[in-house]
Amino acid sequence: MLLLALDLSGATVVAPPSPSPVEAKAAQVLIEEVEKRTRLKWQSGTAASTAPAILLRRNPAKGPAEGYTIRTEANRVEILGNDDRGMLFGVGRLLRELRMDRDQVALPDGFSTTSAPKAKLRGHQLGYRPKTNSYDGWTAAMWDQYIRDLAIFGTNAIELIPPRSDDAPDSPHFPAPQMPMMVEMSRITASYGLDVWVWYPAMDKDYTDPATVTKALDEWGEVFRKLPRIDAVMVPGGDPGHTQPKVLFALLEKQAANLRKYHPKAQMWVSPQGFSKEWMEEFFALMKQEPKWLDGIVHGPQVSVSLADLRRLVPQRYPIRNYPDITHSMHCQFAVPDWDVAYSQTQAREPINPRPEDMRAMLKHDLPPTIGFLTYSEGCNDDVNKFVWSALGWDPDADLTGVLREFGRYFVGPRFEEGVAQGLLALERNWRGSLLANAGVEQTLLNFQSMEREAGPQQLLNWRFQQMLYRAYYDALDRRRLVAAAAAENHAMEALRTAPRTGAAAAIAEAEQILKQPEAGSDLRLRVFQLAEALYQSIRMQLSVPLYKAISRDRGATLDNIDAPMNNRYWLTARFAEIRKLEYEQERLKAIDAIVNWTNPGLGGFYDDLGNPAMQPHLYRPVPYGEDPGNLRSPRNGFARHSMPPNDWRLSWIDHAEVMYDGPLEMLYTGLDGSAQYRVRIIYSGERNATRIQRLTANGQYEVHPFRKLENPLEPVEFDIPKAATAGGQLRLKWERQPGLAGNGRGNQVAEVWLLRVPRAQK
Repeated sequence: MLLLALDLSGATVVAPPSPSPVEAKAAQVLIEEVEKRTRLKWQSGTAASTAPAILLRRNPAKGPAEGYTIRTEANRVEILGNDDRGMLFGVGRLLRELRMDRDQVALPDGFSTTSAPKAKLRGHQLGYRPKTNSYDGWTAAMWDQYIRDLAIFGTNAIELIPPRSDDAPDSPHFPAPQMPMMVEMSRITASYGLDVWVWYPAMDKDYTDPATVTKALDEWGEVFRKLPRIDAVMVPGGDPGHTQPKVLFALLEKQAANLRKYHPKAQMWVSPQGFSKEWMEEFFALMKQEPKWLDGIVHGPQVSVSLADLRRLVPQRYPIRNYPDITHSMHCQFAVPDWDVAYSQTQAREPINPRPEDMRAMLKHDLPPTIGFLTYSEGCNDDVNKFVWSALGWDPDADLTGVLREFGRYFVGPRFEEGVAQGLLALERNWRGSLLANAGVEQTLLNFQSMEREAGPQQLLNWRFQQMLYRAYYDALDRRRLVAAAAAENHAMEALRTAPRTGAAAAIAEAEQILKQPEAGSDLRLRVFQLAEALYQSIRMQLSVPLYKAISRDRGATLDNIDAPMNNRYWLTARFAEIRKLEYEQERLKAIDAIVNWTNPGLGGFYDDLGNPAMQPHLYRPVPYGEDPGNLRSPRNGFARHSMPPNDWRLSWIDHAEVMYDGPLEMLYTGLDGSAQYRVRIIYSGERNATRIQRLTANGQYEVHPFRKLENPLEPVEFDIPKAATAGGQLRLKWERQPGLAGNGRGNQVAEVWLLRVPRAQK
């Protein structure tokens, strides 16, 4: 039983006289959401004087927009909305505070609060399109529920995507064509009184062509005409689209007039995403002219300047909206810090990714120069992140664990609120640093298994609970496989070290046999597959290409990566084949020695695997994550694209360190021998499609190598360090990429570095 003072099980909901559509919707939401969780159907109407009641009232004192007051007296709960949205958000807050369970609902005694949002704009992009891991399978009823859920946590805007974008024209999961569903999503959003935004990329090749412009005006105009509500349109400058700013502005001036034919008060916003330095300068010059058709600027992925700099460079009359990427874990704006390469290869770019601490850091860093945010999402994998942004957008100083308790209480149940809150924080900690050293992963699984045993059908069928279980099991499976694989590789190295005594052939044969050991964690693997099926049935998550018709392995199909290698056995197997072809035993022994001593820098030397959080002691981090979540100044772990590296790559070639855009990547060595000569050996691995033109300097004044294009990314290159650079016992190596490039900002990437002390005989 729920031992709380105010029993509301038999409450009546009293709406304000002559309620507006949104006020009536608020009363409907309250009654329906309580019934879903308790089986109790609250009545609406006039309450008896002695019966418990929820009174929805307009606040005669008004107050800040969207705000509300909730107060309790005796057996009455009164919600005073400052406006229509304030009434809806007040209802949402009450729902989050209620303790709802089977046939009972109660509220903590004396609960009262007055609240209004800090951020004016608090929204999320919901794109009904194939390039998602779930959204393309959602019906109108599912969209209605999700938009309602977001509103209950303070969301006030939803961003839609038109039928034509950088995506396939159809999905096998679509329950309805894109345009009718977009119309329905606009109607649903409007029914809750929320703003409707449209993300509309300019996809055509040449907008200097009048015929292309006419076609675009007709195409966009048809979408504008059909949607029942549009409050704003945001056009990205890139990703996708790639139109010079002056040409883009000329197009958008016409499209703004086109938009306002159908939605007279709608706004036109633009982002400078993907612009080169030259185009950014042109963009800022155009902004100085203060075009009247433009209403605001958007900062998002592939914007090369910080939000603070964008605010400084854009005229103050234009508000700035943030468009943060909360959905991806790598190859993105806000990559997971200190992520292990094992996770990158199994869970890849769009896994289920609750990152509450990271989300708070991003929001706190980027909220001040803006009016708020509409986040970038490509599926329900980032569900927790959306609710953290909405709650902290309302109150940036809210207790994060308290927000997660509300999430757990409302969506899973009051018995699980603490377990869910701590579990979500633990899932984020699972992804911090070396997976091999992170024994907390196993404890996280034990805690979720405890909740799983306690859960009833309502929780076990709950897709949000299923997502948490999926991650807990998958993380633990990854770690068990990694522990076993690392042990096998260490054992194989021991076998190879016997080669001078046993002979190359025998040592290789023994090492191969060791590396063929069975995979660990088969029981966990089965449960991961069961949960994947449950998630497809409950929320249409497409966690596999062959099983659930996901669009690709990189788009959330984590089930297809579940057997990705956790050690270097494929690289070793390929090397063994090459060694067997060598003619002389001495050559074979030398090649084996190179394998077992790969990370050995020799006497007085140093080795860093720059993508491995456990092996990068010399990587320089000028500021902590909270001061630079977009990694414009400090390095982060990056990874080769999942589909690119062949199986015979070393893991140390798959991960790398990188700094975004024109920020330098630096290493710092101290305590060097000032009289010694040093040489640097480098593996410039990374993303093959990244722009790889880099320059390396020592201590800011000695050029180790000029800007050079990477030709053979897996071949080590060596350069002498000028002796004067290390004479003082300290060395700072700095890599810079070619400045001012357009695109995603990645390219300053380094995988492995050896600082070698040159033996005196070789000087």
